[in-house]
Amino acid sequence: MRHGTQHADVAAAELETALRGGPFHVALRAAITARGLPLQRVQHHLTRYGVKVGVTSLSYWQQGARRPQRAESLRAVRALEEILQLPDESLIRLLAQADDRSGAQRPAARSYRSLVEASGVLEKLLAELDSPFDGGLLGLGHHERVRIGTHRELLGRDSQHIVRAHSDGVDRYVAVHHGDPGCAPEHMSVRALENCRTGRVLRHHETGVLVAELLFDTRLRAGDTFLFRYGVEDGTAGASGEYVRGFGFSGGQYALEVRFAEETLPVRCHRFTQHSAAAPRSGRQELPLSGHHRSVHMVEQRVRSGIVGIAWDWE
Repeated sequence: MRHGTQHADVAAAELETALRGGPFHVALRAAITARGLPLQRVQHHLTRYGVKVGVTSLSYWQQGARRPQRAESLRAVRALEEILQLPDESLIRLLAQADDRSGAQRPAARSYRSLVEASGVLEKLLAELDSPFDGGLLGLGHHERVRIGTHRELLGRDSQHIVRAHSDGVDRYVAVHHGDPGCAPEHMSVRALENCRTGRVLRHHETGVLVAELLFDTRLRAGDTFLFRYGVEDGTAGASGEYVRGFGFSGGQYALEVRFAEETLPVRCHRFTQHSAAAPRSGRQELPLSGHHRSVHMVEQRVRSGIVGIAWDWE
């Protein structure tokens, strides 16, 4: 009995140290050890919170082989804080700290910290709109046009979607816009351009996140396809150096076009991909800039879960 008590004291001390200094995977492993829960039991508790995470993923997280970064994964981390009886935001904070230590080696416009915070905010905004993670829609095609202004700012973007409903009763799409650092979502606007109208629009200033309902005026049945187009007017931040689009699911074609103001052209442009916000960038490919049309573009014939984008360099 004395030996068991000593073991528990050691585990508690290790957990306290890990929560204070990290890193995330060490703190997670220490918390699971201190509570004496096998991973299968942890997974079972997560399902009671409505979160689905595999035992393999949990194992990778506590080994440091992978880091949670998608909205569903971040929901799991917050649930783990309750399941493992940890202080609120203790594990989320360690994820953000990990970015502070390694962000200089990852050429991303937004830090992992900002993406973690934005994902948490997005989850709450979607919940407020009572929107499921995928909205009940499967993307078949998405053509996005981004406009860069004379002051190198992200003026806005237009998006055309072709979708298919995979459940009955779908009558809307929730658009997400994440502005550049320093943006002001309260001064952005959403325009319904074709086959939709604007519903509720929610904004979060600190993270630069805006979400908007695009209402279809019809209820789709499972298998029905639908085409709609909308735009977001931004222009509220400083110089922009890239545009990225994240995909939670594979499938469908994605085309991204970036058009620059005549007076302001970058010196070079390239496309890139990332498996996740925490992963290094890969798939770099230089893109020719059309001087006449002042634009570059990329096409993904079938998108994969992760991030794609176009970056550019100013003089």
